[in-house]
Amino acid sequence: MLAGSETLDGPVGWLERVATERPRQIFITQPDGSRITYREFWRMSAQMATELAERGLCPGDRVVAQVEKSVSAIALYLACLRNGLIYVPLNTAYKQAEVSYFIADATPRAAVFDAMLYSTMAPIARSAGVKYVECLGMDRGESSLTRHFDDRNDCVAASRTSPRTPAALLYTSGTTGRPKGALLTIDNLARNAEALVQIWEFTPDDVLLHALPLFHGHGLFVGVNTVLAAACSMVLLPKYDTEVVLRWLPRSTVMMGIPTFYTRLLRRAELCSKLTENVRAFFCGSAPLSIGTHAEFARRTGHTIIERYGMTETLIVTANGIRGHSVCGSVGRPLPSVEVRIRDAVSGAVIRESNRIGVLELRSSSLFCGYWHDPEKTLSSFSPDGFFVTGDLARVDADGYVYITGRATDTVITGGYNVYPLEIENELDGLSGVRESAVIGLPHPDFGEGVTAVISIERSCTLNQEAVLESLAVRLADYKVPKRVLFVDEIPRNALGKVQKDALRQTYAELYR
Repeated sequence: MLAGSETLDGPVGWLERVATERPRQIFITQPDGSRITYREFWRMSAQMATELAERGLCPGDRVVAQVEKSVSAIALYLACLRNGLIYVPLNTAYKQAEVSYFIADATPRAAVFDAMLYSTMAPIARSAGVKYVECLGMDRGESSLTRHFDDRNDCVAASRTSPRTPAALLYTSGTTGRPKGALLTIDNLARNAEALVQIWEFTPDDVLLHALPLFHGHGLFVGVNTVLAAACSMVLLPKYDTEVVLRWLPRSTVMMGIPTFYTRLLRRAELCSKLTENVRAFFCGSAPLSIGTHAEFARRTGHTIIERYGMTETLIVTANGIRGHSVCGSVGRPLPSVEVRIRDAVSGAVIRESNRIGVLELRSSSLFCGYWHDPEKTLSSFSPDGFFVTGDLARVDADGYVYITGRATDTVITGGYNVYPLEIENELDGLSGVRESAVIGLPHPDFGEGVTAVISIERSCTLNQEAVLESLAVRLADYKVPKRVLFVDEIPRNALGKVQKDALRQTYAELYR
């Protein structure tokens, strides 16, 4: 055991164990070829943990992090878990109004911003009463978390945590359009990563090509945590770049991605079975993968892309296996310790027959422990017997494979990110001259779904698409800004006054094709 530490569970415990037993094992390889061992990274995360502790942060305090993907960002995540702090990652694309909301809701004691965001976001955090506002990625005097790294030899002992200790607060949204925080525990993270290691047969010899963002559960928990649980290595790319991915594929054994990654790879002539012969598995999640992409990727590389299903609140709950146990179009079978069932959306009865579509419900050891400061929403999201109501429509075949057939809500999934229409509609409706708006997702060849705004304006209004998009761009993250704005005289409604989004989706289905 390393000096100053104790036996820990979950991601920190896995890191400590490998750092002790195999200190030279490579944890991270960077695009420039530099490598960081588990032992080196353990020390880095311990130094970061000491910096946080010296600021007076205590177990249970929230730490908001809006930082670019980097080795230091992962060290910050592990340092928070090591100290019993609650890690709150935020998309680096979020604008000031969005960050202001998250800080007000999470009430963090510390906020850490990337160097490029610090001057813009630090004043927001300070005005909200955040006690410690820090910078990651550049020396900013007393605000730099890494200012003493080079000469620090003293590291605080890790906080004693239990499996039920809150570890992370990830924000998601629902039909209300107001983001809500899902609270996940050490046990949630640990059990989920261990199950993925088992079903996907990860070993210490694996090398994950990591091109996903770290502010999302996919890149942070499915990616980083699974690597730690398997004691293997990863190539840490700062972002997805087709050129860089093609360069590193021959030196990787697994890759995790979203549909956009694979559609972009298929555009390149270099993608072939020779290039991918060292890769044993390609995984895809965060959005449905088209059958056409499945087929073309298999034809070009000989690999079947392996899909899985999860949510912020549940982590990964179903997954296809490897070695021929992957079914195209299915998100796989339930993981060990996961129970799934289908309930009729109208009658509420549990469906026992195979292949009947209804609302997917589940119970799992990785299921979150509730929504932050929202007990009513937490209670309403569970059935009386403890199943989480996902809101997704699905069917289960006779072999237990789950197929997601749609969403009970109007959530748009674009490039792997969830976009919640009401949030954008509220911004649109606030523009002068806009009578009403509707935001929908339409099939898009690159992003899976393209965010599309349909608006009705006053006759005297001179708004055009460019003006609308410019207005939204300063209020919303780029991925939420619509790809197109369509102007109509009236937005269709049914007899009860409900906007008929299905009719809009049908009318404009070919817009991006």
